[in-house]
Amino acid sequence: MPRLLPNSLFGRLVLVLLGGLVLAQLATGYINLTERGQLLHEAGGMRLAERIADIGRLLDSLPPEERPKIVAVFNAPPLMLSLDRPPIDLPAETSRNDIGHGMFAAVLRFALGDGMKLRIIRREGAPESFRLRDRFAPPDMPMMQHRMGPYGMRGMRDFSPDGAFYTVQIALRDGTWATFDTVLSPQAAAMPMKLALTLLILLGSVVVLALVAVRWVTGPLSSLAIAAEKLGEDINRAPLPETGPLEAQRAAKAFNTMQQRLSRFISERTRVLTAMSHDLKTPITRMRLRTEMLEDEGAQARFLRDLEEMESMVTQTIEFMRDTSASEPVQRVDIMALIESLRNDYCDTGRAVDIEGDVVIPYSGRPLALRRCLANLVENAIRYGESATIRVEDSAGRIIVRILDDGPGIPGDELERAFEPFYRGEASRNRETGGTGLGLGIARNIARSHGGDLQLRNREGRGLEATLVLPRDSGA
Repeated sequence: MPRLLPNSLFGRLVLVLLGGLVLAQLATGYINLTERGQLLHEAGGMRLAERIADIGRLLDSLPPEERPKIVAVFNAPPLMLSLDRPPIDLPAETSRNDIGHGMFAAVLRFALGDGMKLRIIRREGAPESFRLRDRFAPPDMPMMQHRMGPYGMRGMRDFSPDGAFYTVQIALRDGTWATFDTVLSPQAAAMPMKLALTLLILLGSVVVLALVAVRWVTGPLSSLAIAAEKLGEDINRAPLPETGPLEAQRAAKAFNTMQQRLSRFISERTRVLTAMSHDLKTPITRMRLRTEMLEDEGAQARFLRDLEEMESMVTQTIEFMRDTSASEPVQRVDIMALIESLRNDYCDTGRAVDIEGDVVIPYSGRPLALRRCLANLVENAIRYGESATIRVEDSAGRIIVRILDDGPGIPGDELERAFEPFYRGEASRNRETGGTGLGLGIARNIARSHGGDLQLRNREGRGLEATLVLPRDSGA
């Protein structure tokens, strides 16, 4: 099941920030829409009441023969007008708890004054006058649509049970009843397109600003993480810039101090071991000269073998320490030419090395270190398996070099321990065969200094496979 939450600090900060801002925008939009609907509801009731009152006063001031003309002018949805209808026998002034109804009734009474009798009746459904198909023939529809004003025919289609239908009856002074059938729009109003567009623009702006702000805040932390990953590849990398917020500056300064201390420690340790190597070579040379003067050839051979072993251990120990400094400059390396030169060297000594695959694009790395790494792996394969096969796989992202042998392999639980300094496995991999236990450790150090890695696995049946992975974007 995929993770729903991002793993990176950048992703989580963006998620929290955007989540809060989006919720705030939604809450603001909801409150805005609700308040707008209520205001429109109240304002609609007030305007409708004022219009009914104006028409009622106008009808009351006209002689009876002029009133039909006024009825013909104003008789259009959402206000249907008729004269001489008897009062409806229904309970008056219902739904007083509705804010729109209360505002509508109050404004209507205030506008008419106390001289005219008024009845306000809430209807359960649309009045008969709103059934347009029964009242208007098709030729009358364009004229009625024009007279509806902003409502139009769409407004008629939008009248729903949520709207409150009312019948208002006003008794004129001559005893005639003017009946108005109308509707108050529901309080909940649809979100206007302009408001929705505004919210979308604001939301988009917030998203962009949030991404930029979070990237700006987490940028120094990302640089610190990258520098920490690259530190194992090159201890002498350029220090981090101590910029950004105060906390980021302090973290970068602490990291640079740690890098300087590590570099100084490794350099001092390398110098000490180099000095020890120089000091040890002198007595070893003297012991070799004295051994040459021994008359017992058997004892002489044993002494020489021990001295060669001591000299080999000192030399490889120094190589092991120097490889950790990665002081060699990076160059464009032809991997296939390097492998071919190794094969030629071993073939000259009568040992078989086969090559499979090809690398077309040069690799950016340290040529001497890479040669030492591959030489150690091929040397191990030949020493314990009598022959070696090098398989090369090239891709846009990495180069994979596999060195295979037909030797006895390594016990599965000791594969990782084989990279430890001075590790020696079973009898077939002891000093008698020439190993000092540093070759694999040196090879892995070189691989990791290039941003890659070295792994071992036992082949099916017999033999060992060493897999060297060299990423092309390692920045070595």
